Amino acid sequence: MKNVLVTGSEGMLGSEVVRHLKRRSDVRVVRGTADSLDITNLAAVKQAFERHRPTHVVHCAAFTMVDTAEKEPLKAYTVNSEGTKNLAFFARELDAEFLYISTDYVFDGSKADAYVETDEPNPINVYGDSKLRGEHNVQTLCERHKIVRTSWLNGLGGVVNRNFIETMLRFSQTRDQLSVVNDQTGHVTFTFDLAPAIGLLLDVKSYGVYHVTGEGECTWYDLATKVFEIAQKSVTVKPISSDQFRSLARRPRHSVLRNTRFEGLGLPLLPHWEDSLREYFRRRRLAEGLRQPESRGPSRDAQYAS
Repeated sequence: MKNVLVTGSEGMLGSEVVRHLKRRSDVRVVRGTADSLDITNLAAVKQAFERHRPTHVVHCAAFTMVDTAEKEPLKAYTVNSEGTKNLAFFARELDAEFLYISTDYVFDGSKADAYVETDEPNPINVYGDSKLRGEHNVQTLCERHKIVRTSWLNGLGGVVNRNFIETMLRFSQTRDQLSVVNDQTGHVTFTFDLAPAIGLLLDVKSYGVYHVTGEGECTWYDLATKVFEIAQKSVTVKPISSDQFRSLARRPRHSVLRNTRFEGLGLPLLPHWEDSLREYFRRRRLAEGLRQPESRGPSRDAQYAS
């Protein structure tokens, strides 16, 4: 029986991971929310590990607001680096396996080809650097670690629905024209695809760094255009450059990740992003009768459109 502590279990990815793992008879899930587990508090982390004694940790909790991190770097480093260090320290004490969710933003985007797991990171913003320091803490402290770098996450879970898709849909309620960045290329990944992949990785004993993303490259402009097409919204989308749309944090222009190690294990690749986008809308329609998505707060990726 795996006793799995999921941090950030109320978040967009964490809630999906919990939902997926709870379907398994060989897993007991321990939820770590912002209220129940302050990862920046060493004493609180120690108490949680002593109480629940996890055999595995899936660390989804993170400070993910890229532009805010430039204004509040201490908060980003405290959560993403020091909070991760606290968890990794006590995971080592219990010999628990540690799976850490990282990001394509550990790279600078200057490579013309896709990044593989062995490429040297070089973050160009505070968020990416704070997540890379988290990676280093996990690698230093936990021998049995899996670092999962993913990118451009979207999903329906979480206490606040702040993903790029919902941001575009909210804009469409009051505007018939948008300008969206078209010179940043990456892989859109959906939480309902990534969560099962994380579950599969918990069952293998191959440790180290993995890239796990949805299939197919696109830009933010491509994604926005497809969102409005599927949603049947009459919104004109104008492609612009990153230089035309100023933001506090620099973003990598080409942060495409190649899922080399994941595929090498013989594990099924995630679906193409366009297929998953259609699935997203199918799930969204089903959920509309059960709850009303919250709309407060900016998207992590809000700084791609105007």
